[in-house]
Amino acid sequence: MVNKKWFAGIGISVMLLGSSLAGCSSNSGGEGGAGSPQEGEKVQITLAGWGSSPEETKLLDEVIADFESENPDIDVKRDTIADQYMDVIKTRLIGGEGPDVFYLDAFEAPGLIETGVVEPLDSYINEDFDIADFEEPLIQAFQKDGQTFGFPKGYSTLAMFYNKKMFEEAGLEVPATWEEFEEAAKNLTDGTNVYGFGASPELARLYHIAESKGGKVATDNKATFADPKVVEALQPIIDMHNVDKSAAEPKEAGANWTGEMFGQGKAAMVFEGNWAIPYLQSTFPDLEFDTAELPTIDGNKGTMAYTVSYVMNAASEKKEASWKLISYLTGKEGMEKWTSKGFELPSRVSVAENLGFDKDELRGPLVAGASYSTVWADDTNLPIIFNNFNNQYVSAFLGERPLDQALKEAQDQANSEIGD
Repeated sequence: MVNKKWFAGIGISVMLLGSSLAGCSSNSGGEGGAGSPQEGEKVQITLAGWGSSPEETKLLDEVIADFESENPDIDVKRDTIADQYMDVIKTRLIGGEGPDVFYLDAFEAPGLIETGVVEPLDSYINEDFDIADFEEPLIQAFQKDGQTFGFPKGYSTLAMFYNKKMFEEAGLEVPATWEEFEEAAKNLTDGTNVYGFGASPELARLYHIAESKGGKVATDNKATFADPKVVEALQPIIDMHNVDKSAAEPKEAGANWTGEMFGQGKAAMVFEGNWAIPYLQSTFPDLEFDTAELPTIDGNKGTMAYTVSYVMNAASEKKEASWKLISYLTGKEGMEKWTSKGFELPSRVSVAENLGFDKDELRGPLVAGASYSTVWADDTNLPIIFNNFNNQYVSAFLGERPLDQALKEAQDQANSEIGD
């Protein structure tokens, strides 16, 4: 049985809500159904999302204005949820006051889709929408049992950011394999002044590495990250910190995150996402840096991907208009404008090519990783698994106890909570 503890005990309420609204929510977008305006009338739909930078907000407003210009019978009301986004969305869905369209992070998607409150979109799609154009790992994060529940509006993978000046002074080539990476990190380390690698000791950044030796972080909705193969895959990072002294987490260097640690010159290499590029360029304008795909492990490429989709409320009474908005925002025209500034990378291959991101000096390695990425999404219990892993893994990273012992305790605790 799938555990829904993460949903704060509201799964039954949501299922009851879905049943009560089934009669008024069955429209699949056909003419004359719910959400089809009568001649001369305007349909208003609500789009909910979280807050973003002023630049991103301005750009989204422009994209929506373009949509409204092309669809004069539809008015889009934006609803920005500044704090506790998922808690607010869940509460509104239970109360029958959910938005028509809303953001859904891949991390939260499996659990929310399981409850039945997200509308399957397959019956709305026509050939012009071109699903095959999406990067496959990204769209798979929003699919279940052969149905598609959302389309990714953008994404970022992880790439290796490296300090060009430090590499040149050390006479080093950019590492392509994990062994080369470890060796470069040792050579670039200068006591506690500069660490070769600025590490983020959390599962969201380590998932693909954890599974690189054939182990599984989670199996059948249970934590299995104490698997010896997972321990083997993660041990090199522990050893970089405790044996080679070539890695450190940001707070050990007086920084808040690895991007800041890198920008301050306290780390020669970090694994970061697209968001770090504008941050570094604006905050550390004199920093000479470049990016590369993450080093291979046993000859295999790997990286993480983080993505958010637009989804439709299954209880919306304006499904036709809602689909028009989703299909515009994630279609080629809308996505090209939305991703043109580089805040997010286009989840459509053709748009990335049109914008030149696949060949961009800094973003090219991030785009290259999309096709083989591990999306930060797994099952309905990932939040429980994630929290317990992080709570104990950091103690091993800091040398307080062996990694296998820390992960065994974390796995037992996670599965105890899941079992409850």
